[in-house]
Amino acid sequence: MSQAGRPAEERAATRGALAAALCYLIWGLVPLYWHSLAAIDAPELIAHRLVWSLLFLVAILVLRRGLSEIHLALASARTVARNLVSSILLTVNWLVYIWGVNHGHVIECSLGYFLVPLLNVALGRIVLHEKLRPAQWTAIGLAVAGVLLQLVQLGRLPWIALALAVTFGLYGLLRKQSPLGPLTGLAVETALLSPLAAGYLVSLHHIGEGALGRVDLPTHLLVLSSGVITAVPLLLFAYGARRIRLSTLGLLQYIAPTVQFILGVWVYHEPFSRDRALSFVFIWAGLALYTFDSVRTQRSRNRAAPPTASVGETSRDRPA
Repeated sequence: MSQAGRPAEERAATRGALAAALCYLIWGLVPLYWHSLAAIDAPELIAHRLVWSLLFLVAILVLRRGLSEIHLALASARTVARNLVSSILLTVNWLVYIWGVNHGHVIECSLGYFLVPLLNVALGRIVLHEKLRPAQWTAIGLAVAGVLLQLVQLGRLPWIALALAVTFGLYGLLRKQSPLGPLTGLAVETALLSPLAAGYLVSLHHIGEGALGRVDLPTHLLVLSSGVITAVPLLLFAYGARRIRLSTLGLLQYIAPTVQFILGVWVYHEPFSRDRALSFVFIWAGLALYTFDSVRTQRSRNRAAPPTASVGETSRDRPA
């Protein structure tokens, strides 16, 4: 690579890292948004999120002249089926997350997203038959130990955390295998369930239980902005993922659950006993080991790569 080209790539990588970090920061702070809408039932909020997200995404695709991509995707029965499954998984993830945030379980929600990277490794082994390094096996074992500790302490399964981790992990697996880009894929997923969501909102309004027309102006504005709250972080993610290394993206993803954890403990004052902290220590230790192993492996590959390899070349293999 020429010396002239390197500064441009470094600037692109810096912008990408900032975009990804902002994306994860927004995802970390989003409990504040959903908590302000706690008076509205989670299913209705999900319906609004689907409908207004679709309108927002369609507007972006019109500006980018990308509507034809949706038409092509919907013409394939296999693509429709795959995206319908991923749409259901994402919707269930949203539903559990919003319900958890609005019922005082922000810390457990953060636990779910701390578990996602380790679950991704496990899914790679089980579904894609990827070989795991010893450190990855150990990291998964530490996470399992942390979940078992929570099971003993709570006297129940931490179902919110597990549901969030499983649905988002499976969603990520399907998106990784999808030929559609992030924006088009999200638009197709949203379009498949939006008719049901719109019908549900109309039925609520008909029986006099919907929020629109019955809440104050600030709440109306918050509800109508759910599409922006959904789509903007995903667009930032797509921008960042194209410009930074996969290992960098993996490190940045811990911003969101860390911010959520801080909100749960210091803003919403959710109970966090010493015993519960011990279970988090096991999970954080697993994440630390996983991260250290990933960074070390990436550096080894970089040293073994030809000297002409560029950031753009290594960042092409990115998560969906």
